[in-house]
Amino acid sequence: MKLNKLQKSMNKDGIKRRIPELTVSGINKKFGAYQALADVSFDVIPGEILGLIGPNGSGKSTLLECITGLLPVESGTISRQGRQLSLEKRKQVLWYQPDNILPFAEQQVATTLSFFQRIHGVGKIDLEQLVNKLELAPMLHKPLQSLSKGYRRRVLLALALLSRQPLLMLDEPFDGFDLRQSLSVMGLLRECRAGRTMILSIHQLTEAEKICDRFLLLDQGRVLGIGTLDELRRQSSLTTDATLEEVFLAIT
Repeated sequence: MKLNKLQKSMNKDGIKRRIPELTVSGINKKFGAYQALADVSFDVIPGEILGLIGPNGSGKSTLLECITGLLPVESGTISRQGRQLSLEKRKQVLWYQPDNILPFAEQQVATTLSFFQRIHGVGKIDLEQLVNKLELAPMLHKPLQSLSKGYRRRVLLALALLSRQPLLMLDEPFDGFDLRQSLSVMGLLRECRAGRTMILSIHQLTEAEKICDRFLLLDQGRVLGIGTLDELRRQSSLTTDATLEEVFLAIT
């Protein structure tokens, strides 16, 4: 007799557990002789904001590109809710926002936003609310390539939030923002997390600590730890008031 969904979600002690939204298993990636990622494995919990944490060159962007299928891997699998994802399926469930891209750079911001609104079936009122929350109204009739780094980031974030994919992967979403702007964007991401799961690649640890539910610590292509800040504090034998930066330094 087949187990029902509830039975499948119970462990041997009868405690209900959640099926991971995304499972990354044994990802290995090389560039020539250089081992960029070494046996990277982790789960992403449904509805969480997972921070992908590490210094520049640690493999964060490479990992995101391997998950999406933009980069081939030597070994490893990507699964969603227990089912392995083909490259075609990944397009349907993953939205990846790379760092430093300029889609339709010569088009006015309003034109690009309206195009994405239509192809994703988003209502005009929802787009207007998003524009207001990101304070993009003064930039709507300017080409994307003419905007400052901060405003470019806001437009890219708008494109990501207009998408319908349930899992968002954003590479350095707060780069180019001052503190006030970063906090505002964090608030918006929290508002938009209903029904969505997010992976944020962040190198500013103080910002990651404010927005993320759990953290995956990556260095030289290897996973050093994963968990909530409290869990990572215990793993590194630090006090309960240790910062994410102190935890990362202790583990590395």
